[in-house]
Amino acid sequence: MEGVGAYTLLRVERGGLEPGVPGQFFMVEAPGRLLPRPMSLCLAPAGELGFLLEGVGPGTRALCEVEPGERLYVFGPLGNGFRLDVERPLLVGGGIGIAPFPYVAQALGDPPVLLGFRSERHAEAAVLLPNAAVVVEPTYVTEPLAELVEDHDVLACGPEPMLEAVRALAPTAQLAWEAPMACGYGACYGCSVEIDGVLKRLCIDGPILEAA
Repeated sequence: MEGVGAYTLLRVERGGLEPGVPGQFFMVEAPGRLLPRPMSLCLAPAGELGFLLEGVGPGTRALCEVEPGERLYVFGPLGNGFRLDVERPLLVGGGIGIAPFPYVAQALGDPPVLLGFRSERHAEAAVLLPNAAVVVEPTYVTEPLAELVEDHDVLACGPEPMLEAVRALAPTAQLAWEAPMACGYGACYGCSVEIDGVLKRLCIDGPILEAA
């Protein structure tokens, strides 16, 4: 466990789990502390899984307070990851949306990255992607993106308003959407979102969706 600006990096022993495709997620639970929470994989060093957390609710706060050596429930990888067969990748993240990108960047050979944060303390997390261009509010990440989008294949993760703005600029982008989840494998329908008039379960139809 280590602090990264306003966030917490939780490292767990991998055991027999595979890290999966960048953009997939794991259900992570501190035993006896509420329900598991869906977490994008941030880092996958040998023998470990790393998750970047922001303690904004009781579940994520409990995970941020895990003691060294405490056993966790970790289930995954789940969902669909990013398509990596892109010629000119550009990673675009907002806030905790930075979480999957260190692992994505490793898989893609360290492509260019744009990151936006709401404060300088949150922006300290950019240390996980040291070659990233960083903006802090009131500047939004979509401002520099507008100048680059025509020359790149965009992979984005962040809050829904940011994803909608990215979608308007880059209709072919891959977007990592978030939704509350209780199970992670399609049984609870808690992560259903309406897409073109049809309900989709993000845990099995996503979390990566084509902007189009």
